This record gives sequence, C-alpha cells and structure tokens, in this order.
Amino acid sequence: MQFLIRAYDGVGKLDKRMEVRPRHLEGMKKLSKHIITAGGLLDDEGKMKGSALIMDFESRKELDDYIANEPYVVESVWEKIEIEPINVVIANGKE
Repeated sequence: MQFLIRAYDGVGKLDKRMEVRPRHLEGMKKLSKHIITAGGLLDDEGKMKGSALIMDFESRKELDDYIANEPYVVESVWEKIEIEPINVVIANGKE
C-alpha cells in the first residue's frame, strides 16, 4: 500500500528539527526501499516547517511502526501528522 504522509513541525521546532535531522536522514537511508519520494515542507521564507513523504509498505501497521520510531516523532518535532492512502501512477517519469 502506498501512503501520502504530511507531517508538520510544532511551533518553534526548527532548531530541534535541525538537531535531529541527521538521525532522521539515517533512518530514511535504512527505509529507502519503502520511499517513493520525500522532502521538507517549506514556509514562505524557505525554512523547513515539516515533511512530505510518499511511502510504500505492505500494511498500515508497518507504516505505523515506522512512524512510532521516526526520530522526528520520538523527539517531538512533528506535531501534526496526516496520512492518506494514495495510488501513485507516475514516479520519476515512470508509469
């Protein structure tokens, strides 16, 4: 199953995000087979305010397990997380 994840940082969490970011990116490397695309959400000034990911897991439980152990969750950077199933039709120009 493919999922669209929008995760928004709490107010004033940019410094904490940057502190935790190396652990987040290391985790992303380990999960690379599940990632279709991922990036930071930006505010009007171009500063990161959250994350957007499209990921592929066998089940919602696998996704929930990832979220529960995500460094941005464990370290209370992400305040609001929205998850929706998605049907990716084109990724990297491939249908």
